[in-house]
Amino acid sequence: MIDFVRRLRAGSGKASNQMGDDGSSKELKERLTSTQYEVTQRAGTEPAFSGEFWNLKDEGMYKCVVCGEDLFGSDTKFDSGSGWPSFYKPTEGAPIAEEDDRKFGMVRTEVKCGKCDAHLGHVFPDGPQPTGQRYCINSAALAFDEAE
Repeated sequence: MIDFVRRLRAGSGKASNQMGDDGSSKELKERLTSTQYEVTQRAGTEPAFSGEFWNLKDEGMYKCVVCGEDLFGSDTKFDSGSGWPSFYKPTEGAPIAEEDDRKFGMVRTEVKCGKCDAHLGHVFPDGPQPTGQRYCINSAALAFDEAE
């Protein structure tokens, strides 16, 4: 079964500065693009239909752009019409963390990398079967390894 990690901000033991396991905030600012940094470290959102992967149909693995962990396989990607890469489930064993997001007068579930705490996007209960979930993920939070 998929290893979902549910964390709450208080007392979770996760890094409070979202800098990841492999570097400081300064190192991340140098390594990531400004959009990648804004999305992953400041919980930003790229404009719909603007990201590198929203319409990618290649087979492979989508990884966390900050720490490189496998997150979503292309076999679970679908066209949600939202303009962001959408998946119906994370890959087996993916370090996905979910927490309540009540910003902007909405109640949503934020999706983060459970290893480095990078903001990835949100999950909604309006996806296809077999899960009924739509993981709406910013392209800027992802790296892609094409299948060989």
